[in-house]
Amino acid sequence: MHSEIMHPKPIRPEPNNLNPNNFDPNNLDSDNSDSKNAELSEPVISNPPRRHFTRQRRQLTDGARRQFAQSASLHLSKLQQRLPIHARIGLYYDGFGELPTQPLLDWCQRLGYLPYLPVVGSLGRTSNGNDNKHLRFVPVYHSKLVNIPTRIHQLGMKQNHSRALLWASELDVIICPLVAVDLNGNRIGMGGGFYDTTLGKSYRSGASRPLKIGWCYDFQVVEQLARQPWDVPLDGLITPNGIRWF
Repeated sequence: MHSEIMHPKPIRPEPNNLNPNNFDPNNLDSDNSDSKNAELSEPVISNPPRRHFTRQRRQLTDGARRQFAQSASLHLSKLQQRLPIHARIGLYYDGFGELPTQPLLDWCQRLGYLPYLPVVGSLGRTSNGNDNKHLRFVPVYHSKLVNIPTRIHQLGMKQNHSRALLWASELDVIICPLVAVDLNGNRIGMGGGFYDTTLGKSYRSGASRPLKIGWCYDFQVVEQLARQPWDVPLDGLITPNGIRWF
């Protein structure tokens, strides 16, 4: 891993000695005092609950969010060095207190990159009635995210609908939303599994594109997260403090 920044001291997840088959990674309140073999067993990493980070995001003022995003955008030049001319960049709407993504759209338009936004459910539903979790991406034709016509998906996220849809494999970069990320690039998403499903095949095949880049506040960076077999790690991370490559 190559790091170009120094992060503030990250959150250190606490070990959890519960039976991993009964372990809920989103619950740090379980009482494990009755575990007789705690000292003999290997510690199991316990992820901080999502609410730990989403609460901090919601507590920020709009002005603070914009200021943090502006600071993060100063490091995009390091990402630019790895991109082709007219690169296709997958963005997302920041609808849940995330680090604002408007500076990413500004950057794309300033450098002639082609921005896209994700669409959930464009492939219909699976046999169990849920949306197919493979994301596709629509082009952005507006200079401001707030001006893009959108509909609210049943999961709460905004999305634009268009027939001009691209597969993730056709993009050069995907900026991935996240709730938390560790120093090895492992991320916790919102829990839907859309990005892991979308990017899983290209990751397992060793494809170099699309680059998977995280975009978040520094307080969302922790030392280590538990990783599941289906999780897709990031290639890089941009925060207000700098950029880090994994």
